[in-house]
Amino acid sequence: MMKQCFATLVLAGLVFAGVAQAPMSKSTMAVAPISNSKPLNMTHQEKIHQLLAAVNAADPEAARSVLDPDYRQHNLLIPDKAAGLLSLFPLIREQGLKVQTVRLLVDGDLVVAHNFWTNAQLLGAPEVVSFDVFRIGADGKIAEHWDALMPNTPPNPSGRSLTSGSNQVTDREATDRNKATVQKLFHTIIKGSQAEVGAVVQEHFRPDYHQHTPSAADGIEAVFAAFAREQWVYHRQHRVIGEGNFVLSISEGTAQGVPSVFYDLLRFEEGKIVEHWDVIQAIPTENLANGNTMFGF
Repeated sequence: MMKQCFATLVLAGLVFAGVAQAPMSKSTMAVAPISNSKPLNMTHQEKIHQLLAAVNAADPEAARSVLDPDYRQHNLLIPDKAAGLLSLFPLIREQGLKVQTVRLLVDGDLVVAHNFWTNAQLLGAPEVVSFDVFRIGADGKIAEHWDALMPNTPPNPSGRSLTSGSNQVTDREATDRNKATVQKLFHTIIKGSQAEVGAVVQEHFRPDYHQHTPSAADGIEAVFAAFAREQWVYHRQHRVIGEGNFVLSISEGTAQGVPSVFYDLLRFEEGKIVEHWDVIQAIPTENLANGNTMFGF
């Protein structure tokens, strides 16, 4: 069996000394101002923008307006329910935590935000990149949250940062096909032989695809070299979320032997994978604030 994974990892909630900083992508989207609309009148995207704008404004009441009181938290270092998240707002204000959303995807009741955080010592480093997944509940409020975080890094060998690159959602009619391709790809990586993995990669990746993993350059050969060097291993794929040309895979496995969560975002163009971003985080085992696990989709 050949089991693999894609990135470098760190544990959110720890302090990372001397983390290098890289410039933001020009494609970064500003978080929208806080809205006075009621949650039921907002789109799913607007509800997430409202929550993140509330973080930027350190405004717990604006956040409370879009949160279900029973909000289920899968970041294991944050207390459960809306009250647990709102309890952090004094620290958010004190430290000046800010967030910018780089990419936003909607798939049914799930919204994925690819975020860049500054003044982010509360999250573990001066600058942090995350994937945040939110579920909108039947009452129209934000009911559940999953994430993975890692410190920002310098550009990789091809000069690409963790957040640079395309952010335009297109080809929405291809959503189901692209999600099926990502499911097939990861099933093969987890269960298949080396030859089967090579075949599926050749079939679905464009040879010159753009890579945003910190330790790998562009192209297929560089990725396989990074797999061997970094000892990335996938054990199970938990969820595939997609909109049009973007598909996010959420998996667990190990990185250099450490149990980890893997968020891999893939961009398609004319049916081929042309770009990849990721965040890998060690699964916390100490000082846990809730028992919800990082999965449970």
